[in-house]
Amino acid sequence: MVVRIRGTVLPERERRSFVVDGGLLREDRTAGGGYLHDGGWLLPGLVDVHTHPGTEKPGDTFDGELLRRHLIEHRDAGVLLVRTPGTAERMPDWVAGDAELPRVRSAGRWLATPGRFFPGYGLDVTEDALAAAAVQEAAAADGWCKVVVDWRYDEPPVSPAILAETVAAVHAAGGRVAAHCQTADGCRAAVEAGVDSLEHGMHLDPALLDRMAAQGTALVPTLLAFAGTAEKVRAREPGGIRDWFLSGWDGLRETVRAAYDSGVTVLAGTDSMPFGRVSAEVDLLVRSGLPAPDAVGAASWTARSWLGLPGQVDGAPADLACYDTDPTTDPAVLAHPRLVILRGRVIIARGAR
Repeated sequence: MVVRIRGTVLPERERRSFVVDGGLLREDRTAGGGYLHDGGWLLPGLVDVHTHPGTEKPGDTFDGELLRRHLIEHRDAGVLLVRTPGTAERMPDWVAGDAELPRVRSAGRWLATPGRFFPGYGLDVTEDALAAAAVQEAAAADGWCKVVVDWRYDEPPVSPAILAETVAAVHAAGGRVAAHCQTADGCRAAVEAGVDSLEHGMHLDPALLDRMAAQGTALVPTLLAFAGTAEKVRAREPGGIRDWFLSGWDGLRETVRAAYDSGVTVLAGTDSMPFGRVSAEVDLLVRSGLPAPDAVGAASWTARSWLGLPGQVDGAPADLACYDTDPTTDPAVLAHPRLVILRGRVIIARGAR
């Protein structure tokens, strides 16, 4: 079956026609009808750049059946590309070969030095062994590794010198580093080390934003993960952890807007369950002050480009999500794609026209 579609592509806002050919998009220059979908708005698939499929809570055993179910939940919401910055076990080889699943960019196992993560959840390494482990994990995954830079609010992060050595080693090997950071000292150490993405970024000093922009460190604030617990934490009695968390959360949305204004690449990641809710993260980015087109791009074309995939151009992977309404004016529609095509296969066709 030849699949032909036509609509207004984003972000270019140009009306184009495509034919799906062997899992690739090709410009369709023929005249006439026969379109599976004609009209509306075409996105190059949604992206969740921070998600942890395969387990549901810290300490769980990595479960292949659960992994597949979580990835399908992403796919059915139009999320056709995910980055997993840390999992309990390395991503199984079969994931890449399963045509029904979104494309996955894995960072392998979490790398955590003693006392800085859930015990045994990922790979525990000493600081002296961190650089070698990071290089190894990036090589075994998709070129990414994930370092837990800080953990408790009242304890120091990984040694800045060790972290800088680790980042330099991974970069020398052609890899990239994602850094879990929720404290001011952890964020500073990560930015000064030159990590490729700052995950969470609570308590990030705004004075570091220009450096992040200059060196290409992206911010993945995972607002959705914090928003779900903020009011519960606020109801607790005042104390160190409560006050630290709330001050970080209350400042994070301002940090997101300041990062955007400084030219930092801001990307959409959900972090926690349920899966397939990157549209809710886009909403929170908009509420934090990002213009709606840039918030949508953070979960689509901007994120795809950042991960090395093209948008809707001739020869690009045939990964599309199609909508009746322009999501850059109404981001809420992202949760309800009319048509989803993954690797050239029609996955969802809700009354495609």
